[in-house]
Order: sequence, then C-alpha cells, then structure tokens
Amino acid sequence: MTVTQDRPMTYSKMTRLVSFFSALLKGKKVGFSDFLHKLVSSQQLCQHLDAQKILRRQSRLRKETEKKSPVSSVNTETSQMKPSDFDYLKVIGRGSFGKVLLARHRKQGGYYAVKVLQKQMVVKRKEQRHVMVERSVLLKGLQHPFLVGLNFSFQTPNMLYFVLDYVNGGELFYYLQREGSFAEPRSAFYTAEMAMAVGYLHSLDIVYRDLKPENILLDSGGHVMLTDFGLCKEGVALGGTMHTFCGTPEYLAPEVLQGHPYSPAVDWWGLGTVLFEMLYGLPPFYSRNMAEMFENKLNAPLQLGSGVTPAARSLLEGLLERDVSKRLGASSDLVELQEHPFFASIDWDDLLARKVTPPFIPNVTGPCDISHIDPEFTLQPVPSSVNERCPASAGSEAFPGFSYINPVEYMTSQLVS
Repeated sequence: MTVTQDRPMTYSKMTRLVSFFSALLKGKKVGFSDFLHKLVSSQQLCQHLDAQKILRRQSRLRKETEKKSPVSSVNTETSQMKPSDFDYLKVIGRGSFGKVLLARHRKQGGYYAVKVLQKQMVVKRKEQRHVMVERSVLLKGLQHPFLVGLNFSFQTPNMLYFVLDYVNGGELFYYLQREGSFAEPRSAFYTAEMAMAVGYLHSLDIVYRDLKPENILLDSGGHVMLTDFGLCKEGVALGGTMHTFCGTPEYLAPEVLQGHPYSPAVDWWGLGTVLFEMLYGLPPFYSRNMAEMFENKLNAPLQLGSGVTPAARSLLEGLLERDVSKRLGASSDLVELQEHPFFASIDWDDLLARKVTPPFIPNVTGPCDISHIDPEFTLQPVPSSVNERCPASAGSEAFPGFSYINPVEYMTSQLVS
C-alpha cells in the first residue's frame, strides 16, 4: 500500500469506511460479519498482540480460513479491476516471467508495486502451480508487519497482475553491496524481524524456501519486509517433509542439495546464511565454482571469522547445523530462536508492534523516491504491454480463481468512484 512506517489508515479513508459501515448496518447487507472478522484480525491490530499468542492462534485461524472464502462479500472474478486503472511510472524490479512496476491508482491515488507476469512464459515453463501458490500464500491471512501484502490481483488474456504493497527502502542486497557487511546490532535487528516473519509462515504450515537478501526489502521506516512467495510450499506442518529441489544455490540447505526429504527447518538454514552474509559480507561456504561451493556446504567445516560475539557464533553454528535434528529451530521453531542469547536485547512484543526503532532508516522522501532501487531496473522503459487494453475477466479460464480484491481496498474504490 502507501509508503509509511506503520501503514496508518488516513483520516479520509477512515471516515469513508465508517460511513460505509453505517450503510451496511442499516441495509443489513450479507457478508458484513465475515468482513469484520477479516478486518479485526488485520495487521494493525495484530501488531499490538503478544507474539506467542499470535503463533498459538495460527492453527485455529488457518482452519477457519480454509473453511470459508477470505473475501466472501466481493465477487472477485467479475470485478472491474483492469490494467488501465493504474498509471505505470517506473520499473522497480524484474522476475523470471515479467517486471515489477511502481504504479499509482488513478482514482484512489495510492502507490503500489505491480508484479506483471507473462502468461505465455509461465505456461511454457510449467510454472502455473507456483504462480497460484504465491497468490494463495498472499491470501492466507498474511496480515503481518514484516510480510508484503496483496491488495489486488487480476488478469488479461496475456498477463497476470499482482498489486502489492509498495516498499521503497531498498533491498537488503542493495545495502550489502554498498556497505559490504553490517554491524552486529543491525544484523540482529534484521534477523529478528525475519525470524518473526518466517515463524509466522511456519505457523500457517507454509515453508518459504527462498530466503535471500534480494527477497528482503526495507520499508521507508527501516523495517524488514519479506517478498516473493513463488517458491513457498503450503501444507507442511512442523515435522512434515518435502522433496522438491528448488531455491537459490548460495542459500540452499544441505539436505536439499542431497535430494533428501526436508522440513521447515530449511528456512532456519536460510536465515543463518543471510545472517552470516550480513556479518561477513559473503554467504557461508561461498565459491565462484558452483561444484566447489556445494562440496563445501556438504563437507567443509563452518569457518567463523573474528569480530563477532560468542552469542553470534553460537547462533550461526545452531542455524547452520547440517544435522537437521540438531539444527536450531527444528524442534520448536521460532521459540527456540527467541530464547537464544543473541537476541537477549530484543523485546519480541515491541518488535512485532514495530515499536523498536530500526538501527538504520532509509532516506526516503516520498512514494516516488526510487533512489534506493537499483538503476538497473529504474532506467528501463516501462513496457507498453503492461497496459493491455482489454477486459480484466477475459482469458480467466487459463488461471481460474486468480482475481482478488482486498475488501478494504474494494470499499474505498467504491466510495471514491
């Protein structure tokens, strides 16, 4: 959504929603209770709840989500959302099947990151399932302060559109490239926020599988936001296993490389890899020779240089443990990390509520500030194909059930139209 530290709802939007609620109550419209349930479980209220209570509630919330549609009051497939509802301003990223663009909603005025995928490329590479899993994960109640959220999704005959929260503080990768490494307190802060996001996903039986600096964004307030859920795997509870070989080579856990069944603990290995890179400047076991890097990861001892505290060394050794049964987080997931001495200074409740001041705040002047986004993207021209002028519902049979409108966004769009 819009670029703010705590994503507060504006006064004008709040008054419009109050008016809308009044109309709903007077008219006794169906679906209000479902929407209200969705709203009160949203991020802005979740941020003030105890972290452990949230994790304990996830199993129940997940079951409730599976029983009913998340947006029963909005007919998403017949909604009128279409490419021409947005002005596409800049290219801000690139993926395997298309581009990510900074866009402004023409009526509402909000700024979004619009991920545009070419259907032909998705189908050619047989990635339809990954696209639909990404959409599904985004809709599984991911109202979390450290996860990028979905506001709309729609399609045309040739394209798929994910309209996501716009986060313009820059990728963690961008800052690591520029600074080389981070001091330990800064690394601890980012690691703690990432751990909470990963633990939340695990509580929904979702394994992330692609934790790396390129997928970790900073918002304008300096907080972590995980993005890109295309490699997520749903329905894997603690103790469950998977077999698919996927991920980014530098960050793959040993059990994935070996083709063994693996568990949600692969994400804790990934977290250890990112922490190692933040502290030392390169991923552990790194080599430009891919075969040598894989050999190192499977057999070479973990080399921990000087300059970090014993607590940091202990955490890295626990997360980068090849024996999955002994890996930190394999038994009790996030709770094990929260109890580690490396995080002794972290108040987890305040962290979840975004009350902890980040150690670094990007100098972001506003939603159109793209100074922290790689010029490799921003200097590219916006492709004309993203503004495909045809009905959004056309071609929906190729990806049935793809279209979605966040109920709050839907109400607001109706009120301002």
